[in-house]
Amino acid sequence: MTTTLDETRAAAFEERLLDVINDGALTLMISVGHRTGLFDAMVEAGPLTIPDLAKRADCDERYVQEWLGALTVGAIVDHDPDSRTYTLPDEHARLLSRRSPTENFAVFAQYVPLLAGIEDDIVECFRHGGGVPYARVPRFQEVMEEESSQSVLPVLEDHILPLVPGLTDRLAAGIRVVDVGCGRGRALQQLASSYPASTFVGIDLSEDAVAHATARAADAGLANLTFVAGDAALLDDRLEPGSIDLALSFDAIHDQVDPDAMLRGIHTALASDGTYLAQDIDGSSTHDGDRDNPIGPLLYTISTFHCMTVSLAGDGAGLGAMWGRERALEHFHRAGFGDVEVHTLEHDPQNAYYVCRP
Repeated sequence: MTTTLDETRAAAFEERLLDVINDGALTLMISVGHRTGLFDAMVEAGPLTIPDLAKRADCDERYVQEWLGALTVGAIVDHDPDSRTYTLPDEHARLLSRRSPTENFAVFAQYVPLLAGIEDDIVECFRHGGGVPYARVPRFQEVMEEESSQSVLPVLEDHILPLVPGLTDRLAAGIRVVDVGCGRGRALQQLASSYPASTFVGIDLSEDAVAHATARAADAGLANLTFVAGDAALLDDRLEPGSIDLALSFDAIHDQVDPDAMLRGIHTALASDGTYLAQDIDGSSTHDGDRDNPIGPLLYTISTFHCMTVSLAGDGAGLGAMWGRERALEHFHRAGFGDVEVHTLEHDPQNAYYVCRP
């Protein structure tokens, strides 16, 4: 059968592909600029020559020259060829430097080079099934900690906790709290500091993350905070039934090998008047429903290269990051939660917040 190509559509798609490839390359350079401190060195510095910037960021001059070339042609930095200087506009610096506590997009750029390092493993999974274990991406916890520092910590006490009426008063009076899949434990450390009458336990599969969190809690003198390395599916072995007043999880359910076991364990551990507050990716459970998600391609890619595959590596459910509200509600109810509220926060278009009660 002979088909007639729409040449206008073909030309438009060719242009889009060029943008995709160029922007993918710029993502690498944005990640490098974040990790080396080059963006931070340019903030409010005015026009800088290549040697000036290299010195300010303590970086090799030749590499800085090439980096600036990519960011100049990529319209991220401004360049004056007459003075041979480069400037990071204030409007760009707000979204690319550590001066911005909540809007630094360079933090997210790190996911692309980080996960690309296991592309060969993922290709093998496409061909043969299975998954890539958690330990194959050792920096993932570090990047997640940075992301959490932007999306969770600044709003934890003013916006997230108030989703549960009266919770801050209970924390002040003293309750028992567990964070399942706590990573490096930044949220718990903040809460343990703010609410010394309450006791906090963080559980995570990563021994490295738990060691990091334990050392930081000790340095801060937080005697009401402990961390334990363990599988979230084995909570029944860790927590006594009815022993917890508040359970938390931040972006953790969909990664689990056995998410239902984790949710059942939380339900069993909660006191009769306890609450489970879960943050997770706000997908729709359908590809079509995710078309309008502003970072949908990024989330599906992270899911393929991490969230889904680490679960499948343990012969798990492989829910993936974009499991969505519909499936999430099914899992919560199946675990025994009779009352589940779904909330969104204006500052956070990426996540849904579930308030679950026994």
